[in-house]
Amino acid sequence: MRRVDAHCHFWSLERGDYDWLSTDNAELRPIARDFSPEDIAPLLSTANVHSVVLVQAAATEAETDFLLSLADQHSAIAGVVGWVDLSDDNAASTLERWSAHAKFKGIRPMLQDIDNTDWLMQVPLEKHWSVIAEKHLCFDALVQPRHLPMLATFCEKHPAIAVVIDHAAKPKAALAGNLPDFEKWQRDITLLAKQPQVYCKLSGLLTEVTPALLPDAKSLLQPYVDTLLNLFGSERLMWGSDWPVLTLASSYSAWNTLTLELLHGLNNTELANVLGGTADKFYSLRERS
Repeated sequence: MRRVDAHCHFWSLERGDYDWLSTDNAELRPIARDFSPEDIAPLLSTANVHSVVLVQAAATEAETDFLLSLADQHSAIAGVVGWVDLSDDNAASTLERWSAHAKFKGIRPMLQDIDNTDWLMQVPLEKHWSVIAEKHLCFDALVQPRHLPMLATFCEKHPAIAVVIDHAAKPKAALAGNLPDFEKWQRDITLLAKQPQVYCKLSGLLTEVTPALLPDAKSLLQPYVDTLLNLFGSERLMWGSDWPVLTLASSYSAWNTLTLELLHGLNNTELANVLGGTADKFYSLRERS
C-alpha cells in the first residue's frame, strides 16, 4: 500500500514570516522552532509513509518559493500547496509561474484567520479562479464551521475547481460534546459532500480536542470519522498528519495508530484510498511529481 501524508508543514523561523508562531504564545511555544524534512523522515519511515504534501503556513509568496525549493531537494515531498494574494492583480502571473513546477499542486488562502466569513466570495479576483481551473490546480480550504455554508456556495459557483476541506473544518466546539454544534457541522458538511469536486482531509482533529479529553479521543472522534466516510466515501477522504502542529496533542506514531483504529471497518481497498490513493488522485501526485 502506498501511503501519503496529505498535510504537513516545514518552517524556518529565521525567514520571519510566520506571524502566528510566537514564543510569546504559551500554547504554541513547543512548535516555535524550525521543522525540516530531516526531522520528519524517521517518523515517515516508522509509519511506512512514502510521500508528503507540503502545505503553506505563512501568508507570503516567499514561503511558497521556499517550500518549492525544499521539494526540489527532497523526493519524499510529492506536492506543495502554496499561498498567493488572490486580491492582487499580479497573482495570475504568479500562479502561471508556479504551475510550471511539477510539484506545485494548488493554493491555500488562510480563511480561518480572516474575520470576514464571506471573504472568499467577495474579495478574490475572478480571473485568478480561471487560471486555477485552467491549470488544474487544487484549492485547500482552511476553514472553520462558520465558513461551511459560504464554501458550499463557492463550490457551486466554481464546479471546475477541486476543493479539499482541511481538517474537516476544525469542529472544535462540537468536539467538546455539544450535540447541537455536531449536528450543525454535520448538516453543513453534508451540503458540501454532495458536490463531487469536494474532498475532505482526515487531519488536524486531535488538536481540536480539549487537552483534558485527549484520553477519550477515539470515542470523541469516531462519530466524525464515520460521518466523513458516509458522506465522502474512501474515494474523497484523505489522511494527513498536520505535523508538526499535531505534536501539540500527540505524536506522529500515535495519530497513525489511532487513525487505523478509527478506520477499522474499511476493507483493504477503502483503507488504501484514505491512506494514500485519494491524495494521489486529488493532487495528481504521480502524474507530475
